[in-house]
Amino acid sequence: MAASMAGTTVEWYDFFLYGVAAAVVFPAVFFPSSDPAAGTLLALGTFAIGFIARPVGGLVFGHFGDKIGRKTLLVVSLVLMGIATFAIGLLPGYATIGVAAPLLLVILRLVQGFALGGEWGGAVLIVSEHGDPARRGYWASWPQAGVPFGQLLANGLLFLLSALQPNDDFLAWGWRIPFLLSAVLVLIGLYVRLSVEESPVFKDAQARAAAAAAAGEKETMPIVEVFRRYPREVFTAMGARFAENVSYYIFTIVITTYVTQRLGLSSSFVLGAVLIGAAVHLVTIPLWGALSDRIGRKPVYLIGAAGVGVWAFAFIALIDTENFWLTTLAVVGGLVFHGAMYGPQAAFLSELFGTKVRYSGVSIGYQLASVVAGGLAPVIAVALYTEFDSGYAVAVYVALSALVTILAVATYGETRTRDLAADPALSRSAAR
Repeated sequence: MAASMAGTTVEWYDFFLYGVAAAVVFPAVFFPSSDPAAGTLLALGTFAIGFIARPVGGLVFGHFGDKIGRKTLLVVSLVLMGIATFAIGLLPGYATIGVAAPLLLVILRLVQGFALGGEWGGAVLIVSEHGDPARRGYWASWPQAGVPFGQLLANGLLFLLSALQPNDDFLAWGWRIPFLLSAVLVLIGLYVRLSVEESPVFKDAQARAAAAAAAGEKETMPIVEVFRRYPREVFTAMGARFAENVSYYIFTIVITTYVTQRLGLSSSFVLGAVLIGAAVHLVTIPLWGALSDRIGRKPVYLIGAAGVGVWAFAFIALIDTENFWLTTLAVVGGLVFHGAMYGPQAAFLSELFGTKVRYSGVSIGYQLASVVAGGLAPVIAVALYTEFDSGYAVAVYVALSALVTILAVATYGETRTRDLAADPALSRSAAR
């Protein structure tokens, strides 16, 4: 759990650091424009580009993770993410190197997305496949808790720097400090991650595959097996991700542009609210995961999906008050409901696929949804509240995404009692 969460925290620290900076800093540094809204949309566009690379990373890392093991690929993903984030901290702005600045930013963002695409699947699997089956939801939720922990670190550093520095200094060089500090976090993550052993479930599956190969059986590529034998599971995973992904970026990234540009409040105001929300989120994710071990993945997940769909309207109403504590309540409420999806998600998706293709399956289902859900959410949301001159247009968007997730999860069976050493596809065939 420690090895998985350490790396996940670093990866998401790097990824969310970019997201917050794209809303607060990058429009002025890399996309100078007479129209602030246009600069923000361009900067958030580079944020979305990272999501395009995530399915590619999921394919590559998933394939090799199913072939040679979870551990090696987790180390590679962590190093790639660290290099890209550190390089962003050194990247000159538009005023220094012109159009090369945003182009290099896009390339580094693609590397971030590629690395993160391979990180999540391996991180949750190495815990799910090691852990006690009766408490799989709880243990597998801890890598998920690395997401708010990473965001807590990213937002916390940016909040302190923006609050303590004059705005000109913060835009000139202060924002670079958290990016450069990622190198330290990567070293810590590597130290912990290199000490972990490969999961016993994977070792058993690898031994069986080797015996089958020795007997002359031809092995199919994991990604081909996923789409041939698990098409329903891939779409279920994507649907389950939809509201979770959209709502998270609305509650943590879009709020930054909404509050600073539409309401004219300071970046420290909104970063402080998200900081408190991330702390609560960190605590509640394992609690929701533990509850899913008791009552099932589906009920907990559906509570979260319905909750974010309804809360989105309260979220906008509370933010529009321009009161810090009501804004904080808006973020906390949204992230508590989000945690009800995110807590059991790792165990739920792991239980959808067989061991030989599990890394590929969870990575593809998870990352394909990231492109159409989380990757586009900031751009769509900013366009909606700009076009309709109302934050409630964004709330409708979140509510519609919640309906997609409710449909996907409600129409699939409960997975809590599945044995990870078994093959769900073979079990279905036998049942027929």
